[in-house]
Amino acid sequence: MKKYLVGGAVRDELLGLSNQDTENDFVVVGSSPKEMESLGYRQVGKDFPVFLHPESNEEYALARTERKVASGYSGFEFNIAKEVTLEQDLLRRDLTINAIAKSEDGTFIDPTDGIKDLERKTLRHISDAFTEDAVRVLRVARFAQRFNALGFKIAKETKLLMKQMVDSGEVDSLVPERVFRELLLALSAQKVSIFFDVLCECGAYQSIFPMLENKKSVIGQLDKVQNIKPEIQFAIWLHQQNIENITTLCQHLKCPKEYQSLAELSSKWYFFVKEFTANSVKDILDFYLQTDALRRQKRFVKLLNIYGILGFDVEIISNLLEDLKGIDISSLNKERIVEELFAKRLSVIRQFLDTTK
Repeated sequence: MKKYLVGGAVRDELLGLSNQDTENDFVVVGSSPKEMESLGYRQVGKDFPVFLHPESNEEYALARTERKVASGYSGFEFNIAKEVTLEQDLLRRDLTINAIAKSEDGTFIDPTDGIKDLERKTLRHISDAFTEDAVRVLRVARFAQRFNALGFKIAKETKLLMKQMVDSGEVDSLVPERVFRELLLALSAQKVSIFFDVLCECGAYQSIFPMLENKKSVIGQLDKVQNIKPEIQFAIWLHQQNIENITTLCQHLKCPKEYQSLAELSSKWYFFVKEFTANSVKDILDFYLQTDALRRQKRFVKLLNIYGILGFDVEIISNLLEDLKGIDISSLNKERIVEELFAKRLSVIRQFLDTTK
């Protein structure tokens, strides 16, 4: 049995990048599940045998080949026989730059000329088997995003293949959870617009997100601020969509409620916040109440962060919230507290707006 470091860790090492964010993945050749377990490795893979190292917890997968037998992500048949070679395992991967292995003595095994493509700064598919897994369209978009600063481009023939996958309907088989996972990774990194631009260019954007209008001007705004939380980027991406479309998308992707509520709020109140002080006192109070600003203050701060990134002056909204929070409820008549609190809040808003004129 032989072990090889494969994939992202090898690629990033050859690029001279720190691989702190890239997990070490290993391929094991000439072994079996029974032998791996006898050595203390713990099996975690369901679709194919992946094992955790007994000490490092790093992933070790048995070398395998695969054959497409049905549509969708789960429509593969795997062969993990001891006779499967390292080269066969590497040839089933998506891009040449991800099909490089490193032996324990430091030798690189590169059957698809991935090292040359690293030098050429090219994202290139290995074979037509690329079309058998629609997730690869999303992964190529993410790699184009991640390595944009290094000058990487997608090979023309790979772009053509991605478009063919859209036209053939293969992209329609994407599992919503996988889409959201790739989307989350893209939103968590820099230059999100590149990810979406790649999807738009091959036609995958409308296939994957048919309920959305393609707002290219909004996509460009995603690059304004770096290192912000993905749920904020998610809301910025969707802030000019109809709420019904946002709800449909979030239900389809099965995304967390926090993402959905923040995106819906950013859409609903966009034009209101844009001309905040031009609104009536009662409407302004409704804004704070309907966004639950007084109780869910952390979410409200995120909402203001979104509008701040979009170029709105949100300081006045934040300052007014502090005044509303400062109302002394104990001084109100308990028997008429609802009416008096409502009147007091209106009064605070009116006074605050008078001072800003």
